[in-house]
Amino acid sequence: MTRTVGVVGAGAAGVGAAYALRDADAAVTILEKSRGVSGRAATRRRNGCRYDHGANYVTGGDRTADLLRSLGEDGLADVAAPVWTFDGEGSISAGDPDRADDRKWTWTGGIAQLGERLLARTDATVERGTRVDGLERAADGWWAVAADGTERGPFDALLLTPPAPQTAALLARSKWQNQHLPALREAIGAVPFRTIRTLVLHYPFELDRPYYALVNADRTHDVGWVAREECKPDRVPDGECLLVVQMSPAWSETRFDDPTDEAAADAAALVSALLGDDRLRDPDWVDEQGWRYALPDDGVDPEVVRRGEDDGLFFAGDWVAGEGRVHAALWNGVEVGERIERRLRRR
Repeated sequence: MTRTVGVVGAGAAGVGAAYALRDADAAVTILEKSRGVSGRAATRRRNGCRYDHGANYVTGGDRTADLLRSLGEDGLADVAAPVWTFDGEGSISAGDPDRADDRKWTWTGGIAQLGERLLARTDATVERGTRVDGLERAADGWWAVAADGTERGPFDALLLTPPAPQTAALLARSKWQNQHLPALREAIGAVPFRTIRTLVLHYPFELDRPYYALVNADRTHDVGWVAREECKPDRVPDGECLLVVQMSPAWSETRFDDPTDEAAADAAALVSALLGDDRLRDPDWVDEQGWRYALPDDGVDPEVVRRGEDDGLFFAGDWVAGEGRVHAALWNGVEVGERIERRLRRR
């Protein structure tokens, strides 16, 4: 008998779980609120440029590299230039001990290829533009209630992968009579998340630097991260520069709703000072993306988060793995997908 699995969210954890279930006797349905997949591993195109405005690349050692190669090496690229650091005073230092051995993987088509390629190896159905606002545990399984009131289900197992604050809110609206619900809501709701606003700054000239990106190691600068997208192959036309600037959580929270032009102008001034180039104050076009729940600062209690599994409710994501990296979310999704398959076989 074919079992059914519902997955809320098509980010790295959700697609990782679907990939783990690709050979299982299970029909997998992914409910994704946006039009794309891969979550914060997102890519845009504009004015001849292609850029990753959320997660900038995928790391994770040999296991991750082997998986990415198995999905097809066409367009797969390793960003060779290094990541350097800077402090709150704007002093730049060569190298980053936390990333010294990282291979920085992406694709010429953008980092969103991660989810697209993983899902291409599965038979999962992806319902895009479907925002899940409620859950119900009924006699025949789990039901997901969309924002328009329509229902999806029943599912023998349901996996929730949105950021912890959104998952906790979803649990608060669930119809599930279970003694573990209060503890799950409390533990998941307590996971702290950083807010990050990304500003994309384009310039009609080249920028010569010995690094791909700079990261604020002491987290005291208004800029958290600056990456040169032209260091990735086939991303930015020759003779141009495109900077992906991720602002600090404190700056991002304060300026989250400011008009794009105002936020970009202030970000450009900060980047100009940091990189010591007055030309960077005046980008010829800008783009932006706000991530209200960008990265977890901690993980959830692993014992508590598994208390719903006897009822077929699972959780996955970087906040479950306890590390705000794409590969951490991906492999956590794979692990939970494997656990779902084992549970379905026992039923």
